[in-house]
Amino acid sequence: MAKKSTDIRPVIKMRSTAGTGFTYVTTKNRRNNPDRLRLRKYDPVIKRHVEFREER
Repeated sequence: MAKKSTDIRPVIKMRSTAGTGFTYVTTKNRRNNPDRLRLRKYDPVIKRHVEFREER
């Protein structure tokens, strides 16, 4: 069964701000985090930790 777009925990794509094009796929809770998510995660292309932002 497919998920609705109005789900509480939608699947989101996190894209690297380093410009490498690397992405992580995760879920988030819309009730707790209504704004775009920003996390500091590892980018294996440049072998460093950089900020990843939610992409819509």
